[in-house]
Amino acid sequence: MALALGQRLLGALTPRRGILAETGVAYYRQPRHQLDIYRPVARQQSPLPVVVFFYGGRWQRGDRSVYSFAGRALAATGCVAVVADYRLWPEVRFAGFMDDGARAVSWVQRNIGDFGGDPARIYLMGHSAGAHIAGMLALAPQWLDSAGGDRARLAGWVGLSGPYDFLPVRDDDLIDMFTRESPPEHTQPIHFADASAPPALLLTGARDRMVGPGNSRRLARRLEAEKPGRVRVIHYPRVGHLGILAGLTSPGQRLAPLLAHVPAFVQDPAGFITCGEREF
Repeated sequence: MALALGQRLLGALTPRRGILAETGVAYYRQPRHQLDIYRPVARQQSPLPVVVFFYGGRWQRGDRSVYSFAGRALAATGCVAVVADYRLWPEVRFAGFMDDGARAVSWVQRNIGDFGGDPARIYLMGHSAGAHIAGMLALAPQWLDSAGGDRARLAGWVGLSGPYDFLPVRDDDLIDMFTRESPPEHTQPIHFADASAPPALLLTGARDRMVGPGNSRRLARRLEAEKPGRVRVIHYPRVGHLGILAGLTSPGQRLAPLLAHVPAFVQDPAGFITCGEREF
C-alpha cells in the first residue's frame, strides 16, 4: 500500500504537458510483451537519445503503467523514453525475464527511429531488479544476441540501486529464480564485467538497506579494473532504496538529482564520468 501511494505521488509530481505517450506497443507475443514510449511533443530537428527503463519489484511485481512517471520525467529532459513490461516470477525464472528484456531492447534498436529516437544513442536504465536486468543486458552480450539485438550498439547504461553481486541467495523465491536454470554466477552482472562493456553510471542511496550500495561499488571496481574511465558511481547520502526514485521529480532533486545526472551522462558519457569524483 505504501509503495503504491508513493508511486501515485511520484506520478503527480512529474510533467504531463508537452509529453506524447504511445502506450501498449507490442514488442513480442505475450500480454506482458508490451512497452510504452514517451517523447517530447515539440518537433525535433534531429533524432533524440533513447532511454529504455526497466522497473524493479524483486522480479515478481510491477507494471509499466505504474512507472509512467519515469517515462514522462525522462522525456521531459529531452529524450525518447521507453518503459517495458516483462514476465515475472513464478511464471518465469531468470532466463525468462532476461529473454523479455532482451527482446524489448532488440525491438527498440530496430524501431525507435520511427518514434524520433536515435538508434545510435540507446541507453538502458533500471531500478532495483530492473537495474539488474539492464546491467545483465549491457554486460552479457549473449542475451541481446539471442534476441536479434546487439550489445555493441548500446551507448551506455544507468543503474539505480541495483543488485549486481548478490550471491549466495538464501530466500526461497530467489533460490528458485536464480539457481534452477543457470550456474548462479552466470546470473550476476559483475561476472560479465569486461573491457568491452559500455559506459556505466551507477547511482545508489547510502541509506539503502534493501540492496546495499556495496553492489555498485564492487561492480564499479571490477569495471574500472577491466578498462579505466568507463564507470562512475554516485552515492546520495540521504536516500534509501525506494527514495532514490523521488529523484525523477523536481522536488526530489535536493536529495537525489537524477534529473541533472542522468541527462548529463546521456549527452556525454565519457565527459560526465571523468568530470567528477568517482567512488570505487
